[in-house]
Amino acid sequence: MIVRMYKTHVACAREDRDKLLSILRDMGVIHLQPVDAGKAQADAPTLSAIDQLGRAIQMLESIEPAGETPDVDPLAAAAEAMEIDRRASELRAKLANLHRMVEQLEIWGDVRLEQFAQLEKQGLHIRFYAVDAADAGRADLGADCVQIVGQYDKKRALVAAVFTNAPADEAPQGAELVPLPTQDRPAVLAEARIIDEELMGGRTRLSALANLLPAMRKQRAKLQQEAQWTVASRSGLDDSNFFAIQGWVPRDRSATLGEELLACGVHSAVEILEPAPEENPPTLVRYARWATPIKGLFDILGTSPGYREIDLSSFFMIALPLFAAMLIGDFGYGLIFALVPLLMYRRLTSDRANKPKIDLLIVVGVATMIWGVLTATYFGMTPDTFRQWGATGAIIADITAAAGPLYSSDAEAGRNLLIKVSFIIGIIHLTLAHLRRAAFLAPSQQAVAEIGWVVFMWGMLGVIWSLFFGASGGMLMPATAIYWLLGIGGAMVVLFLSPDANPVKRVGKGLANALLPALGTFSDTMSYIRLMAVGLASYYIADAFNRMAGDLAGAATWAAGGPVLVLGHALNIALAMIAIFAHGVRLNMLEFSNNAGVQWAGYNYEPFAAQQIKEN
Repeated sequence: MIVRMYKTHVACAREDRDKLLSILRDMGVIHLQPVDAGKAQADAPTLSAIDQLGRAIQMLESIEPAGETPDVDPLAAAAEAMEIDRRASELRAKLANLHRMVEQLEIWGDVRLEQFAQLEKQGLHIRFYAVDAADAGRADLGADCVQIVGQYDKKRALVAAVFTNAPADEAPQGAELVPLPTQDRPAVLAEARIIDEELMGGRTRLSALANLLPAMRKQRAKLQQEAQWTVASRSGLDDSNFFAIQGWVPRDRSATLGEELLACGVHSAVEILEPAPEENPPTLVRYARWATPIKGLFDILGTSPGYREIDLSSFFMIALPLFAAMLIGDFGYGLIFALVPLLMYRRLTSDRANKPKIDLLIVVGVATMIWGVLTATYFGMTPDTFRQWGATGAIIADITAAAGPLYSSDAEAGRNLLIKVSFIIGIIHLTLAHLRRAAFLAPSQQAVAEIGWVVFMWGMLGVIWSLFFGASGGMLMPATAIYWLLGIGGAMVVLFLSPDANPVKRVGKGLANALLPALGTFSDTMSYIRLMAVGLASYYIADAFNRMAGDLAGAATWAAGGPVLVLGHALNIALAMIAIFAHGVRLNMLEFSNNAGVQWAGYNYEPFAAQQIKEN
């Protein structure tokens, strides 16, 4: 349910400003709306410190604390941690470059450049040439001694020529003079070791600074509190004689706001107003208890319905787990989705803000387990797989097949059955969207148009059904019924979509506004086939890894096949997670929401309150 909001103005004597703000913060009911948004900002140094602490905390949370806790101010520790991290990035890039240089210098071995200089002082001049590999042993370089060093490139060898007299600057014919490198390999390796030691020292220091994470969180919370207070104090109208602020308060708290302030010792004037049509209040959704987990999805997406839109949370709470179950499509995967968060529940929900997300994951896991039983799919194995295991496997196959009404040993028949189920679920989903919108619009004539869309869509389902399955696959309804549904539904939409006293204008505007949405009913309904397609793809991937691991284990041992099996299923689970957002969320946020008339154009109700500050 989207809670009704009232526009609220609160004014008090100037000397009571801080007391008023303190009480309002403790009450946590008013979503402040700045009088001048340009002035309602925290100081830049405070925001910079909060940002630096936030980035340092995020970085240090991945590091195991070790060693003694440094005696350093939290903000200084955050700055030091970020500097170490920045320096480490530079050093790693430099180290990677040095490693490439070591590979390039491999042909020179561990000889040092100063050794060549010493030989020059002794009257021995050494030059290196690249010559044809086939002629390397016979190359006439005019030297006193020639030695093949190694392969220079694909066709040439590197040779060392020793001269007792200074050689000519130009290379002999057929040879290319190869200059000495600017750094020798031992010097590069020594520099790399120094960088490694500095990186190790940095990691050690970061482990020590990680001990200061609680202090950093506390400091960040304190600064956030200060920033919040500054923004609140600058959001109002501040005069030498009075102070006034404005904002939004839920209806059930607005009536007693003035009395509560007076009871706290603040004499104030409170004005409560209905929001004007052009105003856009924040959205506060109060979820039904059973639908609370879906808040986790909205928190992840950062979306909120507009204040004057419809609350679809209950519909999402039913549809998303169902769609996720169909997309994942495997009892074993559902068991993992449910069991892992249950085993780690206390730890994962230590931050109460994460509880809806974890609860939603568990619900998705349970729904997937149920769907896996209905389709008789267990870690990519079906009754057909179990029957290959002998007598015991045959018993398991009979049990799982009996429990799975959506399973069929005929692959094509099973696929067609899942397509039909997907379309039926899709049309019910879209029907509920239009019925919910009709209830929202009633008693407007446009509510009748929403009923018309429902009738039209069921006719469109008949068209799609006949295209997919034809007469041989069983018609959903007679062709005459399809024509009547399309005709009656279309007429209702055209006549009531754009009400007008002039019949000609009513029909004209109705036709113009209904044409594209009518075509969209086909694509919207067809979109639900992804539930079958992605779920089936997930099964085939799991089955392929099962076969691959089994073949490898048969050729070698399960020590070889086991990792393939585990990594393969882990990859498939990761793909399933992506599919939930790419397809399951899309069907709710796009197809369903568009048909329900929800554009997600709102912003969250965030009251001025101390408890809004997080210290973790």
